[in-house]
Amino acid sequence: MPLRSKLLLIILDGLPWRNWAPFMGNLEGWVQSGHARKWRMRSVLPSTSACCYASIHTGVSPQVHGIPSNEFRKRVSQPDIFSEVTKAGGKTGAVTHSYWSEFFNRYPFDPVRDIEYDEPEGPITHGRFHTMAGYNHTNQMTPSDYDLFATLTRLVEVKGIDYGILHTCTVDSMGHRYGHDVVEMDNALYLLDSFLAGFLPRWLDAGCEVIVTADHGQTARGHHGGHDDEMQDVALYYFGPADGPEPDALLDQLQLAPTILTRMGVPIPATMKVKPFLS
Repeated sequence: MPLRSKLLLIILDGLPWRNWAPFMGNLEGWVQSGHARKWRMRSVLPSTSACCYASIHTGVSPQVHGIPSNEFRKRVSQPDIFSEVTKAGGKTGAVTHSYWSEFFNRYPFDPVRDIEYDEPEGPITHGRFHTMAGYNHTNQMTPSDYDLFATLTRLVEVKGIDYGILHTCTVDSMGHRYGHDVVEMDNALYLLDSFLAGFLPRWLDAGCEVIVTADHGQTARGHHGGHDDEMQDVALYYFGPADGPEPDALLDQLQLAPTILTRMGVPIPATMKVKPFLS
């Protein structure tokens, strides 16, 4: 039986709530024209990348899935979006940092074996990963967002995926390097928004619902991890027909996984206890 819908999740790593409206003009234009909806969402704690990645896909907190930081990683044991969509007969795709492959396919990441794979049994049917090996303050080591968007689009159009996730670390890396209140960040956000705008209509034309959000925010000095609105709060944009809460609702990051499964018509596992925010 075909799934109810196709859905793409776009994660712009490290983009705080305060910087979406001023710099993501294309996304804001979709909302203003009535073609998308926007909410504020709060991340789990710690508001650290790896912790958030695992929570986004499992719908459980770091204290449950056991990923406490970027430094301690493993294959998580809880059901996740990839596993449940695959179990329901769907095809999944990931264009992400290698952490996602470790958490939801196999650990540790072998760059030769795992940098790109096509495994019909899943849970990740089509994986396209990058490691950012050598990343430091002076060398970001991030792939071009344009290339990542193109790769996801190819998985949609050529591989026929039902669920796909794209994750880019450009904003997070720029924030750690420069902070957020600098012209370099202004220009990076403008360019990212323009690249995203070029691919969004193509994904929608392919029949996909789209969610654009971040894993966590950042302070003006480029820090995150703690219990603070700047570090935890991000925007979430939804492109699709479902009903959702009022615009001033504060979403919980743990709602993402059950919401995506609900939209796709996939049963929600018992481990995901937080209610979906879309019908």
